[in-house]
Amino acid sequence: MTLGLLLLHAFPLDADMWDGQVAALSSTVPVVPVNLPGFGGAPLMEPEHWMDEAADFADAALRGTGIDRVIVCGLSMGGYVALAYMRRHGARVAGLVLANTRADGDDEAAQQRRRDLAARLRSEGNVLADSPPPLLSADAAPAVSERVRTIIRRQPPEAIARAALAMAHRADSTADLAAIAVPTLVITSSADALISPDLSRAIADAVPNARLEIIAGAGHLSNLEAPEAFNGLLGAFVREVREAEAAR
Repeated sequence: MTLGLLLLHAFPLDADMWDGQVAALSSTVPVVPVNLPGFGGAPLMEPEHWMDEAADFADAALRGTGIDRVIVCGLSMGGYVALAYMRRHGARVAGLVLANTRADGDDEAAQQRRRDLAARLRSEGNVLADSPPPLLSADAAPAVSERVRTIIRRQPPEAIARAALAMAHRADSTADLAAIAVPTLVITSSADALISPDLSRAIADAVPNARLEIIAGAGHLSNLEAPEAFNGLLGAFVREVREAEAAR
């Protein structure tokens, strides 16, 4: 049995946001960072079923890797895809990491904001390249901020628009949480201005035996802003899951 780590990126970045995790962990576990539909050169998919199709797309990335069981780690939008992956491919999942994400769906106001953003992207181009959402804390290093902007700049506006609409359409996964039976790590960060730590805490409270970890001072992209802390948590969780798998 080969255990692997599947990494699902945030909006509106691509799999390169995981470079620090690949470098830190690939010597101990096979790591598969996935470009979700439309990002990083991946093919576009329609918004209506994007989350489910993204989960299937991520699963297809495991073909030929020799990975039998997988730890799924999703951050923000990647967390939404991770929850869809659990619904569609749960038999393959050995462990789950939900970072800086939420389980509930958008209310009407949030849905409208996403529709408005998609319309702007389609009419004006990649407006997030120079005016990204608050993905980092106010104290983030300039090099990290520039790295985030660089990744965003290269994403096609249509890919970002479709993903925005997909998030507006996404299912409310709250009712699914109580049925998650694999080891689960929930990561949040104290300076996350996009998804409140309270929403991550709600996930940890609802998933049986989940563990909540809070990274102090980091913003929404905790893996980029606090890579040592994030990698430490993720590496320890990989070891925990590997031990649980060996005991099965």
